[in-house]
Amino acid sequence: MKVSAQFATSLQSPAHIAVAEELGYDRAWLFDTPHESPDVWMMLALAATRTATIGLGPGVLVPTLRHPMVNASAAATLAALAPGRVAVAFGTGFAGARALGAPPASWSYLRDYVQAFRGLLGGARVSWQGSRMQMMHPPGYAPQRPIDIPVLISALGPKGLGVATELADGLFTVNGQTRYAAQFGWAALGLHGTVLADGETLDSPHVQAAAGPGNALAYHAAYEFGGDVTTLPAGDVWLDAINQSPPQDRHLAVHDRHLIALNRADTAAWAAGSWRAVGQTTLTGTVDEIGRRVSELAAEGITEIIYQPTGPDIPGELETFHAAARCAVSALAQANPGSRPLKP
Repeated sequence: MKVSAQFATSLQSPAHIAVAEELGYDRAWLFDTPHESPDVWMMLALAATRTATIGLGPGVLVPTLRHPMVNASAAATLAALAPGRVAVAFGTGFAGARALGAPPASWSYLRDYVQAFRGLLGGARVSWQGSRMQMMHPPGYAPQRPIDIPVLISALGPKGLGVATELADGLFTVNGQTRYAAQFGWAALGLHGTVLADGETLDSPHVQAAAGPGNALAYHAAYEFGGDVTTLPAGDVWLDAINQSPPQDRHLAVHDRHLIALNRADTAAWAAGSWRAVGQTTLTGTVDEIGRRVSELAAEGITEIIYQPTGPDIPGELETFHAAARCAVSALAQANPGSRPLKP
């Protein structure tokens, strides 16, 4: 199993990725969330100049935000800056679309988009929405085509699974969903949480800052996907706070500081007891508890865990989580010395 990091893209992301490389993380993924973040490709390019070995990629790209040629050219640029280190992940768009008041892309749209993206990188002439196009970058403006960049697709349901199986090099999954992982040689799982200090409780200020945003994701996702938020601890408090915004602006209230910090509704729910869900919504626990869960994820078919640190001490969170996860990964390697290597 690989241990990677994911960041809510910020102006500090290149420095945080450099720290992740020093600590031994395998890959760094950055969110494509223009409503709250600087441009994902700019920050990845800066990270490429500050690192030498860590893998880099956007995770996940929202196809409706950019023309496929724009993302293909950006991916080619990053591949030139960080040869052999680039992968990309695509999704239909959660925060990156819904925070703009836009619906997610359809799976048919994403399929066509990924096919166009891969065709462009391969040097082919492709059709997109009635137009023919091709990467025409001369030498010195992009690597020669074909440009081999692995593509992962974020999928939770059967439609997404079908597209991922057809087009992707691997599966990018979130929210603890592992049911399709064993069907892929590369199955990456995004997760949140923190390592507890001795005697630390789940309602501590540290857990609130470091795992609270990951816990709030459960409330954001339940609301956006039509679930019953009130079944979650203090979900009624969270929903009441959201409903204080006008209907046309509620998506703004939901996605304010999404996976960065707690917004007004998240803070109200935390004070009312949403912290009680942290053990289920995030990977939060002692070193031994985290190691045990990492081993369980490997048994469920996950080949790459992607940890997103939050709070005021990103380097510290990266360090403590990596140490906990690597203990489990080392034990797995010793127990399975003949396991096949993963794709880069």
